[in-house]
Amino acid sequence: MALSVDIEKKLGNFHLKVKFEVENEVLAILGASGCGKSMTLKCIAGIERPDKGRIILDGVTLFDSEKKIDLPPQKRKVGYLFQQYALFPNMTVEQNIACGVREKERKAEAVAEMLHLMELEGLEKKRPHQISGGQQQRVALARILINAPEVLLLDEPFSALDTHLRFHLERKVQEILGRFGKTVLLVSHDRDEAFRLSDSIAVMEQGRVETVGRKKEIFADPKTRSGALLTGYKNISRAKIVDDTHVYAVDWDLTLTVPRATVGVEYMGIRMHDIRIAKGMEENTVICKVIREIEEPFSYTVLLAPAGKKAAMPLGVQLDKSLWESIREEEIAVCLPPEALLLLKA
Repeated sequence: MALSVDIEKKLGNFHLKVKFEVENEVLAILGASGCGKSMTLKCIAGIERPDKGRIILDGVTLFDSEKKIDLPPQKRKVGYLFQQYALFPNMTVEQNIACGVREKERKAEAVAEMLHLMELEGLEKKRPHQISGGQQQRVALARILINAPEVLLLDEPFSALDTHLRFHLERKVQEILGRFGKTVLLVSHDRDEAFRLSDSIAVMEQGRVETVGRKKEIFADPKTRSGALLTGYKNISRAKIVDDTHVYAVDWDLTLTVPRATVGVEYMGIRMHDIRIAKGMEENTVICKVIREIEEPFSYTVLLAPAGKKAAMPLGVQLDKSLWESIREEEIAVCLPPEALLLLKA
């Protein structure tokens, strides 16, 4: 099912202006809190009304401000999973699932199928407070899927779960999405979750979709500073082009070799694990003072200040625990490989 979204909505000083298309895949909308991710889903579902624009699902217009079309939520064939699942506390598991059935004549059969699919058999008479968070999520999904929606909207589906439960629930949800086989929008601020569950990623910042692409392409080259931050870049500096192959990193006070400098570059980034201990005087080798080390379960994050430079911020490097403990020094030489340096727009 093809979903086309091109809408605007103002809320005080906040201006939502999003445009994207997606068809029969899982598109993760990745962004920081307050960037407009959930508002976008609510507009698609019909819970919120855009100020202008249009939303079209498989050729059916759900909303069009010019044509005065605004279908009510129950006519949009959109399944929306809220962050807190929105189960009725006074209803049992089977009653919560059954309340979503439109074809009343096959209610019992449909509920039984969903209980089996979601591995909820034996919990039929339990109420939401008597089951786990993961089970509540599956009940909410069953209530949505029982009417075969044309598009599925998942709003931070794992935010209320602890890390251990999230790991197992992700696998189950991934299996369900594979069976669903239609368009899914997944809202998240967790880059790893977005990568594991999605086919494509839309990076969102301050009410705008900055970049859309296949997930591996987005992680390899997020294009913008906010995209880099959201996909895990910890080392980001303001940048100025020196020539075709050199860029000055303002905040590290370093001039570095890059494969190719392009017009419009305003920032430079590198992932912590891409910085490595130098083997002799390689290209982009930098002598650094160790200013802090942070121990993780299986690695160290070492913060470095380039020696003899007026760096405004440190460089962070992630090193294997056994490696760092074997070479720990007050001053080390590291290499920032040119091919690992990312050039970004604002």
